[in-house]
Amino acid sequence: MPFTAFHHASNVLVFYVNGHMFSFFDCDNFSIVTLKCQPERIIELRERYSFIDDPYNESPKYWIGINTSDAPDNILKDLTMNSYLIVKSKYPQKTVK
Repeated sequence: MPFTAFHHASNVLVFYVNGHMFSFFDCDNFSIVTLKCQPERIIELRERYSFIDDPYNESPKYWIGINTSDAPDNILKDLTMNSYLIVKSKYPQKTVK
């Protein structure tokens, strides 16, 4: 929970890969999950699914917000894995010598 200094974001749980965010949500209100997404997929996903909208406090060009009460588990899992893989491939872990 890296945002404890901010009153309205103190309960936001963030998931990281290689030191970079790929998912986050408010633990007190698990209604929206924010995930990284490919810009070229975002428009298609929003047109196809009513539960995908703008992200919470991130750029809508690279992030999506998913209404968890309406999203099927399999789509939420797939989009979470996609988010993880985007960040993992973009920011490979540094090798310690």
